[in-house]
Amino acid sequence: MVFSATARRSFMNRYLIAIGLLCVLVGLAWRWLARIPFGRLPGDIHIVRDGFSFHFPVVTCIVISVAVSLLFWLLRR
Repeated sequence: MVFSATARRSFMNRYLIAIGLLCVLVGLAWRWLARIPFGRLPGDIHIVRDGFSFHFPVVTCIVISVAVSLLFWLLRR
């Protein structure tokens, strides 16, 4: 399927506006979002040794990936 330059620009404009609005909403709600235990979910890897600390949020990355995929799926409809 081939889109004209105007249609592609309109499509990109909608995505950029949606992402911008999402960033504004996250910024406004940051006080409450900081209380959500992302990065400390069960399944996240956290290793602490003498003078060394390693943290890899595996489950948090999966949850965020699913949420972003759902958001894009909803925007595409």
